[in-house]
Order: sequence, then C-alpha cells, then structure tokens
Amino acid sequence: MGRLVGRRALSAVPVLLVVTFGVFALAAASPFDPVKAFGGTAVLGADQDTLDRLRANLGADEPFAVRWWDWLTRAAAGDLGHSSVMRQPVTEVIGERLVWSTLLCTVAFGIAVLVGTLAGVLAARRPGSWLDRAVTSLAYSLEAAPVFWVALLAIWLFALQWDLLPAGGLTDTSAERVTVGQVLSHVILPAGVLALAQVPWFALYVRQGVADALAEDPVRGARARGLSERTVLLGHALRSGLLPVLTLIGSRVPELITGALLVESVFSWPGIAAATVEAATSVDFPLLAALTTLATVAVLVGNLLADLLYGLTDPRVKLSEL
Repeated sequence: MGRLVGRRALSAVPVLLVVTFGVFALAAASPFDPVKAFGGTAVLGADQDTLDRLRANLGADEPFAVRWWDWLTRAAAGDLGHSSVMRQPVTEVIGERLVWSTLLCTVAFGIAVLVGTLAGVLAARRPGSWLDRAVTSLAYSLEAAPVFWVALLAIWLFALQWDLLPAGGLTDTSAERVTVGQVLSHVILPAGVLALAQVPWFALYVRQGVADALAEDPVRGARARGLSERTVLLGHALRSGLLPVLTLIGSRVPELITGALLVESVFSWPGIAAATVEAATSVDFPLLAALTTLATVAVLVGNLLADLLYGLTDPRVKLSEL
C-alpha cells in the first residue's frame, strides 16, 4: 500500500505542474482585465499612467510564464499569495470556505451512495419487474437533468410552494451567529440536489453488478443448498456486485466538484464556488491557481482511494499491480 501511495504521489507532481501552468495560460488569454476587475468603477476615468502603475503592482504586466513560476516557487514554500479580488491571503479565502464545501460534498456523496446502492439492489433482485423498470427509468431521467435546473425546481417546490426548507444561505437572515441546527436545516436542500446528480450512477452500477453476481454459479449453488434469499443476496451477491462501485467512487469526484460549484451558486452556499467564479472573471491568478490545484488534488486522492478500496476488498487484485 505504501509503495502505491508513493508512486501516485510522484506521478501527481507533473500533473499538478501541467494543470497550474494551463491555468495561468488560459487566464492570460481570457478577455477579462485584472486591473479593471481590481479597481472596479474607480479606474474608469483613470489615465494610462495610473493603469500602468496598477498593472505593475498587480504583476499583470509580466508574461504568464513568469507569473506562474513566481507563484509556484512561493507555493512550494507555503505561500499561496494574496487574492486581489478578495483582498486577503489565498489561504484565508480557502480556509473560510473549504469547510462548508467539504460539508456539502460529504453529505451529498453519502446520501448518493446509500440511496443508489439500495435502489440498485432492489432493482437487481427481480430484473425486468416493475420496480426494476421504475428504478432504471428514473435513473436515466435524473442523468439527463441539469443539476442547476433540479436546484431551481427544488427551491420552487420545497421553499416557495411548501415552505418546508430554506431557499439558500448557511443560516437564517436574522441569525446573529451560526448554529448547528440552522446549518443542518440549510444543508438539506443543496445536499439533496447534489446527491440526486450522483444517485443514478450508483444505482445503475449496483443494479448491473448485483444482477451479474446473482447469475453466477456460486450464487446458484448457494440457492441450491437451500440458503435463504436474504443470505444469498447479502452474503454472496452483494459483496461481489459492489466491487465496481469502488472504482466508480473515484471517477465521480470531478463531477461532484463541478456539481457542487453549480449548487453552491444557486443556493448561495458560502463555499468555494463564489470564490472560483470571482477568481476566473477577475483573472485572480494566485486564487485561481490554488483552487484549481485543490480540485486536482481531490480528484487524484479520489482515484487513489478507489484503487485502495478495490485492492483491499478483491483478493484477485494485487496493490502492487495497480
């Protein structure tokens, strides 16, 4: 296991270098002007000398490769730079928002795995039944539904029509401090919407894996020995059928992050979505590079975790071969 983690860590270095270099290159080619984004309306009547001095202070007059190398060397020493749009260090920007994005993604992913696994197992027990057709039809429908459309529909239904849940934010508008109860009530709707975007994949994968496992000879032999259907399903088919789901966990991380950005924007959730949008539109190089690196690390860790779980649960797979 240690060798696998070490190899993945070494292979992650060139990936992060390419990703961060690409971020600076794309930001430099964007039509947004970092000077105008930083100064706002105050620079509308400024002369060219003032704009040039401001551009020099922001480092926007240097080639993007130079800015990338300067940021990279400082980041290697633990300094992620200063966000020009947020007017604070990048570490503080990420630290204030990462905990709420992590909470949203963790709750949503847990719901998706549990609901998707349950739906897939129920559908696989009787292939071709009305329940199987209902689960697969609903899964394909949810796959095709854009997450922002589902979010707007959820707000209209649960917040505006039924008045059951708050429409957005972290706490009530009149709240003077953040409480656990308010956070829990406000996270239900965005986490549920984000989970709905992931449930179809787990439901379909589990359905196919368990259905294939139920048709294998060991499971048929267990039924022939008179074992109960519950024992056959939980003790034999489910363990084998859930193996593909472990690989799916890592592959769903990128879409989970993308969906979280959209959900946070719709529900005004104080995560990293707003910071990402501001960094992109304002060409805030340090903040944009740090957020992109963070997302890339999350994807690489998700893939590593999926391989580790697969190797630990399937005796046919050796970690040294991964």
